[in-house]
Amino acid sequence: MAHPDIDIPTEPAAMTAVELVTAYSAGALSPVEATQAVLDAIAERDGELNAFCLVDPERALMQAKESEARWHSGHVQGLLDGVPISIKDIFLTEGWPTRRGSTSIEPDVPWPLDSPVTARLREDGLVFLGKTTTPELAWKAVTDSPLAGITRNPVDPSKTCGGSSGGSAVAVAAGMGPLSVGTDGGGSVRIPASFCGVVGFKPTHGRIPLYPASPFGPLAHAGPLTRTVEDAALLMDILSLQDPRDPTALAPTITTFRGQLQRDVRGATVAYSATLGYVDVDPEVAAVVEDAVRQLGDAGLRVVTADPGFSDPLEAFEDMWAAGAATMLSKFPEGSRERVDPGLGEVWDRGASLDAVSYLDARGVAAEVGIVMGAFHTAYDVLITPTMPIRPFEAGHDVPPGSGLRSWPQWTPFTYPFNLTQQPAISIPVGTTKDGLPVGLQIVGPRHSDDLVLALARFAETVLAG
Repeated sequence: MAHPDIDIPTEPAAMTAVELVTAYSAGALSPVEATQAVLDAIAERDGELNAFCLVDPERALMQAKESEARWHSGHVQGLLDGVPISIKDIFLTEGWPTRRGSTSIEPDVPWPLDSPVTARLREDGLVFLGKTTTPELAWKAVTDSPLAGITRNPVDPSKTCGGSSGGSAVAVAAGMGPLSVGTDGGGSVRIPASFCGVVGFKPTHGRIPLYPASPFGPLAHAGPLTRTVEDAALLMDILSLQDPRDPTALAPTITTFRGQLQRDVRGATVAYSATLGYVDVDPEVAAVVEDAVRQLGDAGLRVVTADPGFSDPLEAFEDMWAAGAATMLSKFPEGSRERVDPGLGEVWDRGASLDAVSYLDARGVAAEVGIVMGAFHTAYDVLITPTMPIRPFEAGHDVPPGSGLRSWPQWTPFTYPFNLTQQPAISIPVGTTKDGLPVGLQIVGPRHSDDLVLALARFAETVLAG
């Protein structure tokens, strides 16, 4: 039914979460209608894109009908009651298998638990569409696996969508649900967000509780993928609620993330680093980001060109990453080494060869980078960089073909340093290359400044929208 005060797009699958909740409240749209529209979009597009490894229309429509009844009765369950969402196949989800892209994890066992992420989403009344694809154990920055195959970029399906939360980014970008939640251990939310043209936020480590504890330890974060910064902030207000199963989780926030979006950030001092002092960037990507930064300066941010001053911590990151992978894989059934993704097998071997001293040395490098960034943020409120130094490359490859690179972190140098430091970082879309491929801009803030990073991202989103 129509409502004179609400402008409803002709296609509910194109609406943001905030728009959906507004329409539900006005009686202009029902959760059932919105969910069916998204399920139709999945049926139409996912055969080509492969964003989902599991879709459960029956459960989704049941949850949507329950939400519809709550809206009609005036007893709404949460902030995003009735909004469709997808969940990366890393998070435990009651009633669904969590196979993590691996053929070594059996599907036919009981799955009785929700992780903190899925528990909070269920409590809020969101509609669960299904689980999104991930590379095996979320080990790399593209999304293909022995279990699910290749996930493709919705802008150009011949290209990679990035990873490891690639299925989530594709779902959001392609109209297959306005929200998703992924994991980020070295850029795995921000990389696909940049490649697919959506928003991806990695909060401060511990801001979103995790269970079971990740073998990747201090590198591991969860975060939202959305079409707008406001949707990301609203989802953060749900995901950041406490859960006693994570002993490293942070204390609750005093204010809401969505409430902080309207703060006046004009006059904030922004360091713009085009290369971090050591990264080679595609000239066209660099030009798109530089133009965006110029517009932000014209709109009232105090932009200063400055590099943070740390050297590339690639080796330390790769040692910590390999140790985490080997820890997880050591618990797999006998013979798994021969079945896993070959690249993951190489990481497994590297991690198994590391000793405790090598791991602690890597943790020491992470601490040193964190100290450098702590000092840097005494002079600069946030750091802005490109999210990615390259444009999306051909799907089905771990590194750009012909690049001579040996590992995925070598082409993601703007993201993994801030997993080492555990800082909040967001990628927002800021334009496209001449051939139409999305380009992302990354905003990094001091630890615990999640609200500031989101507020600046919202400011940037508004300015760049014209």
